[in-house]
Amino acid sequence: MADTDADPPETTTEIAPGVIQIDTLLGGWEQVTAGYLLTGDTPVLVETGSQTSVPALLAALGGLGVDAGELAGVAVTHIHLDHAGGVGDVARAFPSATVYVHAKGARHLVDPTRLIDSAARVYGPLLDSLYGRLDPTPAERVHVLEDGEELRVSARRVLTTVDSPGHAKHHLALHDSESGILFAGDAVGVRLPDAGVLRPSTPPPDFDLDQARHSLKRFAARRPAGLALAHYGLLEDPLAVLEEADATLRRWAEVAEAAWQKGEDIAAALDEAFGHDLVAVDDAHRTKLETLSGVHSNAAGFRRWLETRNASGEASPAADAQAAATTEATKPPDRTHRSGERTWPS
Repeated sequence: MADTDADPPETTTEIAPGVIQIDTLLGGWEQVTAGYLLTGDTPVLVETGSQTSVPALLAALGGLGVDAGELAGVAVTHIHLDHAGGVGDVARAFPSATVYVHAKGARHLVDPTRLIDSAARVYGPLLDSLYGRLDPTPAERVHVLEDGEELRVSARRVLTTVDSPGHAKHHLALHDSESGILFAGDAVGVRLPDAGVLRPSTPPPDFDLDQARHSLKRFAARRPAGLALAHYGLLEDPLAVLEEADATLRRWAEVAEAAWQKGEDIAAALDEAFGHDLVAVDDAHRTKLETLSGVHSNAAGFRRWLETRNASGEASPAADAQAAATTEATKPPDRTHRSGERTWPS
């Protein structure tokens, strides 16, 4: 955790004109969880971070001059607590803001009971000590995002959604028309500046290798100018990063499947194969990375995916032909949404 006697960290950075990166300071850790403010006529915040991050987030927004009536939208890439745990609190603090979320995550923001129960089983004591919980958001404040939908932030700035399952079935990315930055959530993986290693993020119960790789292909097809990760920050040379992410996913999946086929421990196999990547990383920084994308969590996701695939009789994990044959969803012709509007599907 952060040293409470140290000077408070600088939490906001302009990474492109009108794009402000906010360090949401999960657990007091710097450069672990990021939110992004898109400025314009109707400003939009991408990611709130966890509930425990809300004080740091609100302080940062206040420092940027975003008052209670100004923020028009809050978009989350998915509903995991380190991305969306603060939504209910932020919705209260900004009563004019519409909350944007994937269709498969919307009901959990309105009634988070099942999500919190599941998180409590996964995180144990860390749920309250590190992440916090999730307060409900009124249904009339929630807008379900479709693939290819556009959120207009200003006359020149539009955020286009990209349905991107794999890490989670309720995952979507947002591509900024003005800067070219694609806000990728966890779909590309985790790369913390203090560790410098790109790791996949493959938690149960939703991880699916074929979908995750297809989502990376969708990102590359959009030719983004940069990738903004929730964990953490802006990465340049995005096509090279996407190629690295795909290769890394394939290597981890191959090791996991080989261990699974032999009845061996997947986590031990992954640690043996990839643990050396962190040998030179300071223990404190390694702890951060392992908390977000630990071997055991990733192993559990691979195990669940392998068991599900085997039960359904699907093909091998490297289903490139199937992914390539998947037809890209066409962009809805009339889905532009001004970020101050509210709608909830029946």
